[in-house]
Amino acid sequence: MSTEVEKAQKAKPGGDTIFGKIIRKEVPSTILYEDDEVLAFKDINPEAPIHFLVIPKKCITALSNSDEQDQAVLGKLLLTANNVAKAQGLSDGYRIVINNGRHGCQSVYHLHLHVLGGRQLGWPPGTSGTFLHTLLGKFGYFK
Repeated sequence: MSTEVEKAQKAKPGGDTIFGKIIRKEVPSTILYEDDEVLAFKDINPEAPIHFLVIPKKCITALSNSDEQDQAVLGKLLLTANNVAKAQGLSDGYRIVINNGRHGCQSVYHLHLHVLGGRQLGWPPGTSGTFLHTLLGKFGYFK
C-alpha cells in the first residue's frame, strides 16, 4: 500500500478526481453536510477517531490556484468545517489541514480541508504525543 507521500508524488493535476465522483454521487460516501457550494464527508482512511473532508463543489485544484473570485467559497469551507466539527462533537478542539502541491503531500488535485479530532493530537503534526496513541494506532484502533 502506498504512503500518502508516495501517492502525492504520483498524483497529477487535471482531469476528473474521486471528489468529482463523490459530488456527482457516482461513488458512495458518508455525507455529513451538503449545499450548493460545499460538501463535507467522512474520510475513508481516517487518521483520527473523527476525520472528515470539506470540499468546494467547484473544482479548485489547489489552494495555490485559487484567486479573488474564490474568496467567498474559501471562507465557506472554513465555516462549514467549524459547523460540522461542532455537529460531530469536537468541543475539545480539532485540526484543519490543507495539503498544497506535491511537496505539501497533496494526493487529490481538488482543494480539500482535512478536519481531524476526537483525541489529543500531537505536535508537530504526524506525531501522536504519547506512546499509547502510537500503539493503538498500529493496531487499527482509530480506524
